[in-house]
Amino acid sequence: MSLVALSIDALLPALEHIGISINVQESSNDSQLLVTMIFLGLGFGQLISGPISDSLGRKPVIYGGFLLFVIASFICVSSTSLEMMVVGRILQGIGLSAPRTISIAMVRDSFSGNYMAKIMSFIVVIFILVPVVAPALGKIMLDAYGWKSIFYSQLIFGVLVMFWLWKRQPETLKEENRIKFSFGLFYDGLKEFIKYKQATVFTLVSGFITGSFMVYLSASQQIFQEQYLLVDEFPFIFAGLAISVGFATFLNGSFVMKFGMHKLVSFFLIVFTLVPLIYVTLFYQKENPSITILLVFFALQFFSIGFLFGNLRALAMQPVGHIAGIGAAINGFVSTIMAVPIATVIGRFVSSTTLPLFIGFFICGALSLALVNLTKLKQVN
Repeated sequence: MSLVALSIDALLPALEHIGISINVQESSNDSQLLVTMIFLGLGFGQLISGPISDSLGRKPVIYGGFLLFVIASFICVSSTSLEMMVVGRILQGIGLSAPRTISIAMVRDSFSGNYMAKIMSFIVVIFILVPVVAPALGKIMLDAYGWKSIFYSQLIFGVLVMFWLWKRQPETLKEENRIKFSFGLFYDGLKEFIKYKQATVFTLVSGFITGSFMVYLSASQQIFQEQYLLVDEFPFIFAGLAISVGFATFLNGSFVMKFGMHKLVSFFLIVFTLVPLIYVTLFYQKENPSITILLVFFALQFFSIGFLFGNLRALAMQPVGHIAGIGAAINGFVSTIMAVPIATVIGRFVSSTTLPLFIGFFICGALSLALVNLTKLKQVN
């Protein structure tokens, strides 16, 4: 899963340089497409990799996805236009959808209930450690060798991960639990998935939370480097905020066993919604606050996200363990496809102030709270 984070976050310090190289100097907002479009590929790719893994096994599909990622990376480094780069990023996303989705299916193959959420939390902690170092790594590679070296470093990391997977990770889907492949496999799985209100609701909530966070990912370079003129400090600020998410995720591994997934999600959805409401109330139609105040609000927001990511995914996957591959694919596809337009629309307004970002946080949080409360889902122990 860390391959996904590396492919997104290591590129952030280089967005301006890539934009100049592929002739998009005039509109810095267009550079955000290099972040959001990889999510588009991730969303659609899951519809392929998830169902196939229910038939062929988890590991072979991961290897196939990584091979496509390699090809797409070479398209990116060869790009001479924004359109070509976007195609490469979409293909990168499709390739990476295999390890991202199937990792979750492998967890569901092996665990269930709150213990599954605990395992997911520790996995997400590792996943979060990559954004802590990725922008700094990207900046080092950019300054020393140029932006293309960032893509090559991702390939080297990917080769090491694939070797480790082959050597150390056993296949989690036993032969007797595999589903015979057919072109109706996804359709049948979709019908089974939507039977479970819990799976559907928490997948939609995941989409709102992922979408709001994706706005930050795509606009963070512009906010810190252009609005606050913190070019050299950007990788360290990004790393510090990622630690906020990682620390919350680490705590969630213990808290979820005591309080349960549902209570934690309910509480931190409220926090997720109140923090941006306070920000909007304080700074509506005003200039950006000092960087210290902004970072405090970001840290509080991302701390709540740390308690949401793993638990929302675990709650959605809990009732669909018998179709874990398809279930993870549908969950990932819906949440990602929701997130891309949310990030694209809100990101267009984040040009001279951070206010649209916090308005987006608030709207996504309010809609998530409404979904959970209106459906009156029973608590999951």
